[in-house]
Amino acid sequence: MATALTAIQFSNVGQTFLTDTGSLRALSGVSMAIARHEFVAVLGPSGCGKSTLLRLTSGLLEATEGEVRVYDKPVTAPRDDIGIIFQQATLLPWASVQDNVVFPAKHKYGHVSEQDRERAQQIIETVGLNGFERRLPRELSGGMQQRVAIARALFLNPDILLMDEPFSALDALTRDAMGFELLRLWQASPKTVMFITHSIHEAVLLADRIMVISERPGQVIADLAVPLIRPRSDDAMRAIEVQDFIAHLRSLLIKRERAQT
Repeated sequence: MATALTAIQFSNVGQTFLTDTGSLRALSGVSMAIARHEFVAVLGPSGCGKSTLLRLTSGLLEATEGEVRVYDKPVTAPRDDIGIIFQQATLLPWASVQDNVVFPAKHKYGHVSEQDRERAQQIIETVGLNGFERRLPRELSGGMQQRVAIARALFLNPDILLMDEPFSALDALTRDAMGFELLRLWQASPKTVMFITHSIHEAVLLADRIMVISERPGQVIADLAVPLIRPRSDDAMRAIEVQDFIAHLRSLLIKRERAQT
């Protein structure tokens, strides 16, 4: 059997920030690997360094210890084959849905071609926003704005997609709906996904594998395969073995939090 290609590799990575009040150690000794087209959720409490992992992978931040590699090359700067989706949609408020989606081409090449517009239209339809191409962000719901952000991240067809709690600002029903929408998009066009979240339910619904991170300084305290086949469904989430798995994840986080107090 062929070995899966490693897309993202962390080797004993630590991260320390210098602040006005001294140094802050965000990560310590993180080692992990994500295979190409694997969907991995990074689960942990707020402030544990999850977003720092994403920034290190994207090249927006350089590790103070250890090494981060993408496709076996050290990460030293942002890469075109990595798309990022943040907690907030961060759309251009004066630009239409279509103009927001094609913005990466305008930023990179200085112009937008007709072919770019056609590709943007295809992606807009894929994320369910057909008919909203000329709308401004303020005319869209929170869930629709995040769909625009996803479409923009997919526009340059990155092989790796980094998502930093992209649905955290949404209500519970919209959040679940967006989760299933993301799964549909990922299954139609596989990507390597690192999905940052503090929601156990969200991690189990979406991921192939869950990396559990401790309180700061963040360390990997568990690396667990999700006991769910694809495609995912609400009924499958209610299965006894899945509920037991969710309870185990919760116990890992609670025990670690208690140990810190």
